[in-house]
Amino acid sequence: MADFGLYNYQEEVVERALQGENIIIWLPTGGGKTRAAVYVAKKHLENTPQAKVVVLANKVHLVEQHYTKEFKPHLGHDYTLVPVSGESEVKDFFGKVVQESDVVICTAQILYNAMISAEEHKHIELSDITLLIVDECHHTHKESVYNTIMRCYVEKKLNGEGPLPQILGLTASPGTGGAKSLAKAVDHVLQICANLDSAIVSTKNCVPELKKKVPRPVKTFDIVENRPEDPFGDRLKGMMQMVHEYMNLAPDVALRELGTQEYEADVVVLEQRGVREDNRLLAQCALHLRQYNDALLINDTLRMVDAYESLEQFYIMKSTKVIDGTDDFLVQLFFENQVHLRKLAKDPRYENPKMAKLESVLLKQFRPGVQSRGILFSKTRKSIHCLNDWVLTNRGLQEAGVKADILTGAGNGSTYMTQREQLATIKQFRQGSLNLLISTTVGEEGIDIPECNLVVRYGLLTNEIAQQQARGRARAVDSQYSVVALKGGREERREITNELLEELTAEAIAQVQDMSIQGFRRKIAEIQEEAVLKRRMAERCKIIKKSRHTAASVQLLCRNCFKSVASGSDIQLIDNAHYVNVNPDFEKHYKVGGQVRLAKKFQDWEPGRLISCNNGNCNKDWGFEIKYKEVALLPNLAINNFALETPDGRMTAKKWKNVQFTVEDFSFQQYCQKNFPDLID
Repeated sequence: MADFGLYNYQEEVVERALQGENIIIWLPTGGGKTRAAVYVAKKHLENTPQAKVVVLANKVHLVEQHYTKEFKPHLGHDYTLVPVSGESEVKDFFGKVVQESDVVICTAQILYNAMISAEEHKHIELSDITLLIVDECHHTHKESVYNTIMRCYVEKKLNGEGPLPQILGLTASPGTGGAKSLAKAVDHVLQICANLDSAIVSTKNCVPELKKKVPRPVKTFDIVENRPEDPFGDRLKGMMQMVHEYMNLAPDVALRELGTQEYEADVVVLEQRGVREDNRLLAQCALHLRQYNDALLINDTLRMVDAYESLEQFYIMKSTKVIDGTDDFLVQLFFENQVHLRKLAKDPRYENPKMAKLESVLLKQFRPGVQSRGILFSKTRKSIHCLNDWVLTNRGLQEAGVKADILTGAGNGSTYMTQREQLATIKQFRQGSLNLLISTTVGEEGIDIPECNLVVRYGLLTNEIAQQQARGRARAVDSQYSVVALKGGREERREITNELLEELTAEAIAQVQDMSIQGFRRKIAEIQEEAVLKRRMAERCKIIKKSRHTAASVQLLCRNCFKSVASGSDIQLIDNAHYVNVNPDFEKHYKVGGQVRLAKKFQDWEPGRLISCNNGNCNKDWGFEIKYKEVALLPNLAINNFALETPDGRMTAKKWKNVQFTVEDFSFQQYCQKNFPDLID
């Protein structure tokens, strides 16, 4: 193995995988898990007849990174390698790609889509793969796509179906699954092992070498004292109390502390209650209170002006949608206080001290003439956009040569990035034309930049897995890992708790590794059999839930004005993705807005215009039109913008899968026969 460049600790952890066992490799971030996996893949390709290796990544940028940095340099001379992600044209021919390649690196969703596809050129079976490498395999739990794939694997195994691929999982942080006791943490590790049908291995004999080769960054708690005065926040809280009084809350309603995540959860439930009880006053006040609470959270983390502008944008939009006295009261409350709020937000005496501390942390690392590269992690897409704006307008940081940009998850909308934008930003950071990434948690896993010497966690409350992953982005010698937090605040307490949970994870893994082979296998089989039964029961419950009401007995109501606008029987499902209203009479209930523009093209459909409620001045967003197969122009509806009137009463649903009636599949042929009979032979 020496000619391949493996360290002794890497040789130790791949030993059982080279013998054909299903293994999870547990090494810290920066420990070379991917290099070890490449070596296992190389030996597998050399020794296995008709070998077919598939490498799964949980993020698009990791597909490109694994292909470019590890697999292609070591295997590209002798084998055919292909990276496949959502924007790759070859994804639609995935079956052929696998057939004609030795190694395919792809996102898990691409593989699963191919597994369930009925199209021959796209379809693939697990039996077509001989080695399946699962990167960041701690995500193989609950309803993740990793686990969906592995459920198929486990069911085939329990049914005696084969052949099945060898599994090689890679993780730096299995975590405890929220457990605080050793016994429960052991259960969690065993569950991950059962989900992957694998044993977990780590270095035992080469720990000193591992610690030498993978040093941890120096951690600092950059603690901030509470600001002595916060008149801006106090004003917001006073306005929220006025809304509380206007609502005349029932005695059974108890709202927790303003400006907390707990309060946000309370008002979300309150809005749902208002919808269920046909109480628009309650529902609308709850929605506005959530916006004020968001502003308080922003005020606690970012600049006062960021908090003010988030509220101002909301009320500019709401001022065009006043339909009754409740709306009038809520909108006027803001505009009556607007001038004073704006004045307070611009008063430097009351600015958030965390921002000054963050500036000093960055300036310690970014100095003229010093080559530094850092990642600043924050919670939301909104917060990283605000932080980026702050960096770009901060004279001290600009004079220090900070060149920043944002990194968010892929998706649609102005605050998301396309996959190409993600890859371009990471490439710039890797090359040094950017030296500070301001990122959501999308950047916590896998970004491998050896020159990165600073990681800052700012305004984050996450688990021990995210903490370990973020810390692992600091790869350079003498790196810094900073936690900017309020003295005695939740972030500081959570960081300390996570350190204890990290130790608990190690103890749990050690206990699992000490189990006898027979005891371990017996336990894994027991967990797997139980999981199959649970899945079957869940599927049965889902079917029962879907048949609770007939589609015709359910009415869709606009969630803002409560007007009934459609029947459940009007809704059909296109390509298992788009819930559309096929009733042509629905058109009178909505108005159209601007054209939706998405960064990527789709095979059978393209976006049309935004649609919103046409009831008076309601204007509630409902979704957007789609043009299907260049013929059918249909409104594509987001269920969270509607309430459902059922025989059992009114309810809300976050996703279409939660509705209590069966949605029929869309038939393009039937649609054409009904709407364009003259075109049908």
